[in-house]
Amino acid sequence: MFDIIKWITVNIFGEASILIGLIVMMGLLLQNKSFSDVVVGTLKGILGFLVIGAGAGIIVQSLLAFQPIWTEVFGLQTMTLENIVGQESFIGLHGSSVTLAIAIGFAINLLLARVTRFKYVYLTGHMMFWTTMVFAGITVNTVPDVSPVKLTLFLSVLMGLYWTFQPALTQPFMRKITGNDNIALGHTSASVAIIGALVGKIFSSNKTDSADLKVPENLGFLRDSNVVTAITMILLFFIGTFILQIKGTPKSHEILSTSGDLSFYVYCLKQSLLFTGGIAVVLLGVRMFIGEMVPAFKGISDKLAPNAKPALDCPLVFNYSQNGVVLGFVGAFAGSLIWLTVIGNTTGYVFVPSMIVLFFHAGTAGVFGNSTGGYKGALLAGFITSTIVAWGQYVCVTFFINSTIPDTALWAADSDMFLLAPLVSLLSHLLI
Repeated sequence: MFDIIKWITVNIFGEASILIGLIVMMGLLLQNKSFSDVVVGTLKGILGFLVIGAGAGIIVQSLLAFQPIWTEVFGLQTMTLENIVGQESFIGLHGSSVTLAIAIGFAINLLLARVTRFKYVYLTGHMMFWTTMVFAGITVNTVPDVSPVKLTLFLSVLMGLYWTFQPALTQPFMRKITGNDNIALGHTSASVAIIGALVGKIFSSNKTDSADLKVPENLGFLRDSNVVTAITMILLFFIGTFILQIKGTPKSHEILSTSGDLSFYVYCLKQSLLFTGGIAVVLLGVRMFIGEMVPAFKGISDKLAPNAKPALDCPLVFNYSQNGVVLGFVGAFAGSLIWLTVIGNTTGYVFVPSMIVLFFHAGTAGVFGNSTGGYKGALLAGFITSTIVAWGQYVCVTFFINSTIPDTALWAADSDMFLLAPLVSLLSHLLI
Protein backbone atom coordinates (compact mmCIF):
# COMPACT_ATOMS: atom_id res chain seq x y z
CA MET A 1 0.00 0.00 0.00
CA PHE A 2 2.81 2.41 0.85
CA ASP A 3 4.46 1.72 -2.50
CA ILE A 4 1.22 2.70 -4.26
CA ILE A 5 0.88 5.90 -2.23
CA LYS A 6 4.54 6.72 -2.86
CA TRP A 7 4.07 6.19 -6.62
CA ILE A 8 1.04 8.47 -6.64
CA THR A 9 2.82 11.14 -4.61
CA VAL A 10 5.94 11.13 -6.77
CA ASN A 11 4.31 10.77 -10.17
CA ILE A 12 1.17 12.86 -9.67
CA PHE A 13 1.61 15.29 -6.77
CA GLY A 14 5.31 15.51 -7.56
CA GLU A 15 4.66 16.19 -11.25
CA ALA A 16 2.29 19.13 -11.23
CA SER A 17 1.56 19.09 -14.96
CA ILE A 18 0.23 15.52 -14.69
CA LEU A 19 -1.88 16.45 -11.66
CA ILE A 20 -3.31 19.42 -13.56
CA GLY A 21 -3.99 17.30 -16.64
CA LEU A 22 -5.82 14.66 -14.61
CA ILE A 23 -7.93 17.29 -12.88
CA VAL A 24 -8.89 18.96 -16.16
CA MET A 25 -9.69 15.58 -17.74
CA MET A 26 -11.75 14.45 -14.75
CA GLY A 27 -13.63 17.75 -14.68
CA LEU A 28 -14.52 17.52 -18.36
CA LEU A 29 -15.57 13.86 -18.06
CA LEU A 30 -17.81 14.66 -15.09
CA GLN A 31 -19.52 17.27 -17.29
CA ASN A 32 -20.11 14.64 -19.99
CA LYS A 33 -18.04 16.54 -22.53
CA SER A 34 -17.34 14.90 -25.89
CA PHE A 35 -14.18 12.87 -26.44
CA SER A 36 -12.78 15.64 -28.61
CA ASP A 37 -13.40 18.30 -25.93
CA VAL A 38 -11.78 16.14 -23.27
CA VAL A 39 -8.64 15.55 -25.36
CA VAL A 40 -8.32 19.20 -26.40
CA GLY A 41 -9.04 20.59 -22.93
CA THR A 42 -6.69 18.18 -21.16
CA LEU A 43 -3.78 18.77 -23.52
CA LYS A 44 -4.25 22.55 -23.55
CA GLY A 45 -4.42 22.60 -19.76
CA ILE A 46 -1.14 20.66 -19.50
CA LEU A 47 0.49 22.76 -22.22
CA GLY A 48 -0.58 25.99 -20.52
CA PHE A 49 0.90 24.83 -17.24
CA LEU A 50 4.13 23.71 -18.93
CA VAL A 51 4.40 27.07 -20.70
CA ILE A 52 4.11 28.79 -17.30
CA GLY A 53 6.86 26.52 -16.00
CA ALA A 54 9.03 27.23 -19.02
CA GLY A 55 8.64 30.96 -18.50
CA ALA A 56 9.45 30.60 -14.81
CA GLY A 57 12.52 28.58 -15.78
CA ILE A 58 13.74 31.42 -18.02
CA ILE A 59 13.24 33.90 -15.17
CA VAL A 60 15.15 31.65 -12.76
CA GLN A 61 18.00 31.27 -15.26
CA SER A 62 18.34 35.04 -15.47
CA LEU A 63 18.17 35.47 -11.70
CA LEU A 64 20.90 32.85 -11.25
CA ALA A 65 23.12 35.13 -13.34
CA PHE A 66 21.91 38.21 -11.44
CA GLN A 67 22.42 37.01 -7.86
CA PRO A 68 26.22 36.38 -7.94
CA ILE A 69 26.81 39.93 -9.17
CA TRP A 70 25.15 41.58 -6.18
CA THR A 71 26.35 38.92 -3.76
CA GLU A 72 29.91 39.96 -4.64
CA VAL A 73 29.07 43.68 -4.73
CA PHE A 74 28.25 43.46 -1.01
CA GLY A 75 30.91 40.87 -0.25
CA LEU A 76 28.38 38.36 1.06
CA GLN A 77 29.65 35.02 2.27
CA THR A 78 28.39 31.82 0.73
CA MET A 79 25.99 30.13 3.12
CA THR A 80 27.78 27.22 4.77
CA LEU A 81 26.03 24.89 7.16
CA GLU A 82 28.57 22.38 8.38
CA ASN A 83 27.42 19.21 10.11
CA ILE A 84 23.89 19.72 8.81
CA VAL A 85 22.08 16.77 7.26
CA GLY A 86 21.56 17.28 3.52
CA GLN A 87 18.12 17.41 1.97
CA GLU A 88 18.56 14.03 0.29
CA SER A 89 19.66 12.43 3.55
CA PHE A 90 16.71 13.97 5.35
CA ILE A 91 14.30 12.56 2.76
CA GLY A 92 15.99 9.20 3.19
CA LEU A 93 15.26 9.34 6.92
CA HIS A 94 11.79 10.90 6.90
CA GLY A 95 10.64 10.68 3.28
CA SER A 96 7.95 8.10 4.03
CA SER A 97 6.33 10.43 6.57
CA VAL A 98 6.51 13.37 4.16
CA THR A 99 5.04 11.28 1.32
CA LEU A 100 2.15 9.91 3.38
CA ALA A 101 1.44 13.33 4.89
CA ILE A 102 1.04 14.88 1.44
CA ALA A 103 -1.49 12.23 0.41
CA ILE A 104 -3.45 12.28 3.69
CA GLY A 105 -3.22 16.07 3.96
CA PHE A 106 -4.67 16.48 0.47
CA ALA A 107 -7.53 14.15 1.43
CA ILE A 108 -8.18 16.32 4.50
CA ASN A 109 -8.14 19.40 2.26
CA LEU A 110 -10.76 17.81 -0.05
CA LEU A 111 -12.92 16.80 2.94
CA LEU A 112 -12.81 20.29 4.46
CA ALA A 113 -13.60 21.83 1.08
CA ARG A 114 -16.69 19.63 0.90
CA VAL A 115 -18.08 19.94 4.45
CA THR A 116 -17.06 23.48 5.43
CA ARG A 117 -17.51 26.93 3.92
CA PHE A 118 -13.78 27.08 3.12
CA LYS A 119 -14.12 25.66 -0.37
CA TYR A 120 -10.61 25.70 -1.76
CA VAL A 121 -8.62 22.82 -3.22
CA TYR A 122 -4.85 23.33 -3.13
CA LEU A 123 -3.27 22.26 -6.44
CA THR A 124 0.27 23.66 -6.37
CA GLY A 125 2.00 20.29 -6.27
CA HIS A 126 5.64 21.33 -5.87
CA MET A 127 4.71 23.66 -3.01
CA MET A 128 2.86 20.80 -1.32
CA PHE A 129 6.09 18.79 -1.24
CA TRP A 130 8.39 21.69 -0.27
CA THR A 131 6.17 22.99 2.52
CA THR A 132 5.62 19.53 3.99
CA MET A 133 9.35 18.83 3.96
CA VAL A 134 10.23 22.13 5.64
CA PHE A 135 7.58 21.68 8.34
CA ALA A 136 8.80 18.11 8.83
CA GLY A 137 12.30 19.51 9.36
CA ILE A 138 11.07 21.97 11.96
CA THR A 139 9.14 19.23 13.75
CA VAL A 140 12.10 16.83 13.83
CA ASN A 141 14.34 19.69 14.93
CA THR A 142 12.02 20.35 17.89
CA VAL A 143 11.34 16.69 18.75
CA PRO A 144 14.31 14.68 17.40
CA ASP A 145 12.99 11.32 18.63
CA VAL A 146 9.46 11.74 17.25
CA SER A 147 8.05 8.45 15.94
CA PRO A 148 7.24 8.11 12.21
CA VAL A 149 3.55 7.56 13.02
CA LYS A 150 3.27 10.71 15.14
CA LEU A 151 5.23 12.73 12.58
CA THR A 152 3.00 11.54 9.73
CA LEU A 153 -0.26 12.26 11.57
CA PHE A 154 0.95 15.66 12.78
CA LEU A 155 2.06 16.73 9.32
CA SER A 156 -1.11 15.40 7.69
CA VAL A 157 -3.40 17.48 9.88
CA LEU A 158 -1.11 20.51 9.70
CA MET A 159 -0.89 20.44 5.90
CA GLY A 160 -4.58 19.69 5.42
CA LEU A 161 -5.45 22.78 7.47
CA TYR A 162 -2.81 24.96 5.80
CA TRP A 163 -3.89 23.99 2.27
CA THR A 164 -7.50 24.78 3.15
CA PHE A 165 -7.21 28.04 5.06
CA GLN A 166 -4.28 29.68 3.25
CA PRO A 167 -6.31 30.24 0.04
CA ALA A 168 -9.32 31.31 2.09
CA LEU A 169 -7.35 34.11 3.76
CA THR A 170 -6.11 35.55 0.46
CA GLN A 171 -9.38 35.20 -1.44
CA PRO A 172 -10.95 38.57 -0.53
CA PHE A 173 -7.98 40.27 -2.17
CA MET A 174 -7.92 37.80 -5.07
CA ARG A 175 -11.51 38.77 -5.90
CA LYS A 176 -10.44 42.40 -6.08
CA ILE A 177 -7.45 41.57 -8.28
CA THR A 178 -9.15 39.19 -10.71
CA GLY A 179 -12.60 40.75 -10.70
CA ASN A 180 -14.23 37.35 -10.10
CA ASP A 181 -14.27 34.41 -7.70
CA ASN A 182 -13.04 31.69 -10.07
CA ILE A 183 -9.52 30.99 -8.81
CA ALA A 184 -7.59 31.25 -5.54
CA LEU A 185 -3.93 31.65 -4.61
CA GLY A 186 -2.23 28.45 -3.48
CA HIS A 187 1.32 29.48 -2.69
CA THR A 188 3.67 30.14 0.21
CA SER A 189 3.77 33.85 -0.63
CA ALA A 190 0.26 34.23 0.80
CA SER A 191 1.43 35.94 3.99
CA VAL A 192 3.32 38.73 2.23
CA ALA A 193 0.50 39.05 -0.30
CA ILE A 194 -2.02 39.66 2.49
CA ILE A 195 0.28 42.03 4.38
CA GLY A 196 1.11 43.83 1.14
CA ALA A 197 -2.57 44.36 0.36
CA LEU A 198 -3.27 45.60 3.89
CA VAL A 199 -0.40 48.08 4.02
CA GLY A 200 -1.23 49.20 0.49
CA LYS A 201 -4.42 50.69 1.90
CA ILE A 202 -2.27 53.43 3.41
CA PHE A 203 -2.15 54.92 -0.09
CA SER A 204 -5.75 54.17 -1.05
CA SER A 205 -6.87 57.81 -0.81
CA ASN A 206 -4.54 58.93 -3.60
CA LYS A 207 -4.02 55.59 -5.31
CA THR A 208 -2.38 55.54 -8.73
CA ASP A 209 -2.37 52.11 -10.33
CA SER A 210 1.06 51.08 -11.60
CA ALA A 211 -0.45 50.67 -15.07
CA ASP A 212 -1.69 54.29 -15.04
CA LEU A 213 1.56 56.05 -14.17
CA LYS A 214 1.82 59.25 -16.19
CA VAL A 215 5.01 59.72 -18.18
CA PRO A 216 6.15 62.56 -20.47
CA GLU A 217 5.25 62.20 -24.14
CA ASN A 218 8.87 61.63 -25.17
CA LEU A 219 9.04 58.75 -22.67
CA GLY A 220 5.88 57.14 -23.96
CA PHE A 221 7.70 53.83 -24.43
CA LEU A 222 7.59 53.45 -20.64
CA ARG A 223 3.86 52.79 -20.91
CA ASP A 224 4.74 49.32 -22.21
CA SER A 225 5.17 46.99 -19.22
CA ASN A 226 7.64 44.78 -21.11
CA VAL A 227 9.86 47.80 -21.79
CA VAL A 228 9.69 48.90 -18.15
CA THR A 229 10.70 45.41 -17.02
CA ALA A 230 13.59 45.24 -19.46
CA ILE A 231 14.94 48.69 -18.56
CA THR A 232 14.70 47.97 -14.83
CA MET A 233 16.67 44.73 -15.12
CA ILE A 234 19.24 46.28 -17.49
CA LEU A 235 19.91 49.05 -14.96
CA LEU A 236 20.25 46.60 -12.06
CA PHE A 237 22.56 44.32 -14.05
CA PHE A 238 24.71 47.16 -15.40
CA ILE A 239 25.08 48.96 -12.06
CA GLY A 240 26.20 45.74 -10.38
CA THR A 241 28.64 44.98 -13.20
CA PHE A 242 30.14 48.48 -13.03
CA ILE A 243 30.71 48.13 -9.28
CA LEU A 244 32.37 44.73 -9.79
CA GLN A 245 34.79 46.25 -12.27
CA ILE A 246 35.71 48.95 -9.76
CA LYS A 247 36.18 46.41 -6.93
CA GLY A 248 38.49 44.26 -9.02
CA THR A 249 38.58 41.40 -6.51
CA PRO A 250 39.48 37.86 -7.66
CA LYS A 251 35.82 36.86 -7.22
CA SER A 252 34.74 39.88 -9.28
CA HIS A 253 37.05 38.83 -12.10
CA GLU A 254 35.73 35.29 -11.86
CA ILE A 255 32.13 36.48 -12.25
CA LEU A 256 33.00 38.87 -15.08
CA SER A 257 34.78 36.05 -16.93
CA THR A 258 31.70 33.82 -17.03
CA SER A 259 30.59 35.44 -20.29
CA GLY A 260 33.69 34.14 -22.08
CA ASP A 261 34.63 36.19 -25.14
CA LEU A 262 31.32 38.02 -24.96
CA SER A 263 31.36 41.43 -23.27
CA PHE A 264 29.86 41.06 -19.82
CA TYR A 265 27.63 44.08 -20.51
CA VAL A 266 26.26 42.37 -23.61
CA TYR A 267 25.79 39.23 -21.53
CA CYS A 268 23.85 41.26 -18.94
CA LEU A 269 21.75 42.86 -21.66
CA LYS A 270 20.86 39.39 -22.92
CA GLN A 271 19.98 38.15 -19.41
CA SER A 272 17.81 41.23 -18.82
CA LEU A 273 15.87 40.60 -22.00
CA LEU A 274 15.61 36.89 -21.19
CA PHE A 275 14.10 37.84 -17.83
CA THR A 276 11.56 40.06 -19.61
CA GLY A 277 10.81 37.34 -22.13
CA GLY A 278 10.32 34.85 -19.31
CA ILE A 279 7.59 37.01 -17.81
CA ALA A 280 5.92 37.31 -21.23
CA VAL A 281 6.00 33.51 -21.59
CA VAL A 282 4.50 33.07 -18.11
CA LEU A 283 1.63 35.43 -18.96
CA LEU A 284 0.96 33.56 -22.21
CA GLY A 285 0.82 30.28 -20.31
CA VAL A 286 -1.47 31.79 -17.68
CA ARG A 287 -4.05 32.79 -20.28
CA MET A 288 -3.99 29.34 -21.89
CA PHE A 289 -4.07 27.51 -18.56
CA ILE A 290 -6.86 29.50 -16.93
CA GLY A 291 -8.98 29.18 -20.07
CA GLU A 292 -9.05 25.40 -19.60
CA MET A 293 -8.68 24.97 -15.83
CA VAL A 294 -11.57 27.12 -14.59
CA PRO A 295 -14.41 25.57 -16.65
CA ALA A 296 -13.02 22.03 -16.20
CA PHE A 297 -12.67 22.38 -12.43
CA LYS A 298 -16.38 23.10 -12.20
CA GLY A 299 -17.07 19.45 -12.98
CA ILE A 300 -14.97 18.30 -10.04
CA SER A 301 -16.28 20.88 -7.61
CA ASP A 302 -19.89 20.04 -8.46
CA LYS A 303 -19.30 16.35 -7.63
CA LEU A 304 -16.67 16.28 -4.88
CA ALA A 305 -16.76 19.72 -3.27
CA PRO A 306 -19.62 21.89 -4.52
CA ASN A 307 -18.57 25.49 -5.29
CA ALA A 308 -14.91 24.76 -4.51
CA LYS A 309 -12.23 26.80 -6.26
CA PRO A 310 -8.77 25.71 -7.40
CA ALA A 311 -5.90 27.28 -5.45
CA LEU A 312 -3.05 27.74 -7.92
CA ASP A 313 0.57 28.88 -8.19
CA CYS A 314 1.55 32.54 -7.76
CA PRO A 315 2.44 33.35 -11.43
CA LEU A 316 -1.29 33.26 -12.14
CA VAL A 317 -1.65 36.71 -10.55
CA PHE A 318 1.16 38.23 -12.62
CA ASN A 319 -1.24 38.63 -15.53
CA TYR A 320 -3.25 41.21 -13.60
CA SER A 321 -0.45 43.72 -12.98
CA GLN A 322 2.89 43.15 -14.67
CA ASN A 323 4.13 46.55 -13.49
CA GLY A 324 3.07 45.61 -9.95
CA VAL A 325 5.25 42.49 -10.22
CA VAL A 326 8.29 44.52 -11.27
CA LEU A 327 7.75 47.21 -8.64
CA GLY A 328 7.34 44.55 -5.97
CA PHE A 329 10.68 43.04 -6.97
CA VAL A 330 12.37 46.45 -7.03
CA GLY A 331 11.02 47.20 -3.53
CA ALA A 332 12.24 43.81 -2.29
CA PHE A 333 15.66 44.23 -3.90
CA ALA A 334 16.14 47.63 -2.24
CA GLY A 335 14.91 46.22 1.06
CA SER A 336 17.26 43.24 0.89
CA LEU A 337 20.24 45.57 0.44
CA ILE A 338 19.14 47.57 3.47
CA TRP A 339 18.53 44.53 5.66
CA LEU A 340 21.71 42.69 4.79
CA THR A 341 23.59 45.80 5.96
CA VAL A 342 21.50 46.22 9.13
CA ILE A 343 21.46 42.54 10.11
CA GLY A 344 25.15 42.13 9.36
CA ASN A 345 26.14 45.15 11.46
CA THR A 346 23.83 44.43 14.39
CA THR A 347 23.91 40.64 14.70
CA GLY A 348 26.96 39.52 12.75
CA TYR A 349 24.77 37.22 10.65
CA VAL A 350 25.22 37.45 6.88
CA PHE A 351 21.79 37.52 5.25
CA VAL A 352 21.95 35.77 1.88
CA PRO A 353 18.97 36.96 -0.19
CA SER A 354 17.57 34.38 -2.61
CA MET A 355 16.59 36.40 -5.66
CA ILE A 356 14.32 33.60 -6.82
CA VAL A 357 12.32 33.69 -3.59
CA LEU A 358 12.34 37.49 -3.58
CA PHE A 359 11.11 37.77 -7.16
CA PHE A 360 8.20 35.34 -6.99
CA HIS A 361 7.09 36.35 -3.50
CA ALA A 362 7.66 40.09 -3.88
CA GLY A 363 6.11 40.01 -7.35
CA THR A 364 2.98 38.41 -5.91
CA ALA A 365 2.94 40.85 -3.00
CA GLY A 366 3.42 43.69 -5.50
CA VAL A 367 0.26 42.71 -7.37
CA PHE A 368 -1.68 42.59 -4.09
CA GLY A 369 -0.20 45.88 -2.89
CA ASN A 370 -0.97 47.53 -6.22
CA SER A 371 -4.60 46.43 -5.97
CA THR A 372 -5.11 48.49 -2.80
CA GLY A 373 -2.42 51.18 -2.95
CA GLY A 374 -1.30 51.48 -6.55
CA TYR A 375 2.40 51.70 -7.40
CA LYS A 376 3.28 52.90 -3.88
CA GLY A 377 1.53 49.90 -2.40
CA ALA A 378 3.43 47.58 -4.76
CA LEU A 379 6.80 49.03 -3.74
CA LEU A 380 5.96 48.85 -0.03
CA ALA A 381 4.68 45.28 -0.38
CA GLY A 382 7.98 44.31 -1.96
CA PHE A 383 9.94 45.97 0.83
CA ILE A 384 7.88 44.11 3.44
CA THR A 385 8.58 40.84 1.62
CA SER A 386 12.33 41.40 1.88
CA THR A 387 11.90 42.29 5.56
CA ILE A 388 10.13 39.02 6.34
CA VAL A 389 12.58 36.94 4.29
CA ALA A 390 15.65 38.66 5.79
CA TRP A 391 14.65 38.49 9.43
CA GLY A 392 12.91 35.14 8.94
CA GLN A 393 16.14 33.67 7.62
CA TYR A 394 18.14 35.08 10.52
CA VAL A 395 15.72 33.84 13.19
CA CYS A 396 15.24 30.39 11.66
CA VAL A 397 18.91 29.71 10.97
CA THR A 398 19.85 30.99 14.42
CA PHE A 399 17.23 29.17 16.47
CA PHE A 400 16.05 26.16 14.47
CA ILE A 401 18.81 24.65 12.38
CA ASN A 402 20.80 21.82 13.93
CA SER A 403 22.03 18.46 12.70
CA THR A 404 18.53 17.03 12.27
CA ILE A 405 17.07 19.52 9.78
CA PRO A 406 17.62 19.73 6.00
CA ASP A 407 20.38 22.15 5.04
CA THR A 408 18.19 24.29 2.77
CA ALA A 409 15.01 24.07 4.79
CA LEU A 410 15.10 27.39 6.58
CA TRP A 411 17.64 29.72 5.02
CA ALA A 412 16.10 29.14 1.56
CA ALA A 413 12.52 28.78 2.75
CA ASP A 414 9.50 30.86 1.76
CA SER A 415 7.58 33.69 3.42
CA ASP A 416 4.81 31.58 4.95
CA MET A 417 7.37 29.11 6.25
CA PHE A 418 9.41 31.82 7.96
CA LEU A 419 6.33 33.19 9.71
CA LEU A 420 4.85 29.79 10.62
CA ALA A 421 8.10 28.13 11.74
CA PRO A 422 7.81 29.25 15.40
CA LEU A 423 4.15 28.11 15.53
CA VAL A 424 4.98 24.71 14.00
CA SER A 425 7.82 24.31 16.48
CA LEU A 426 5.51 25.21 19.37
CA LEU A 427 2.83 22.75 18.23
CA SER A 428 5.48 20.06 17.78
CA HIS A 429 5.90 19.93 21.57
CA LEU A 430 2.53 18.18 21.65
CA LEU A 431 4.29 15.14 20.20
CA ILE A 432 6.64 14.75 23.16
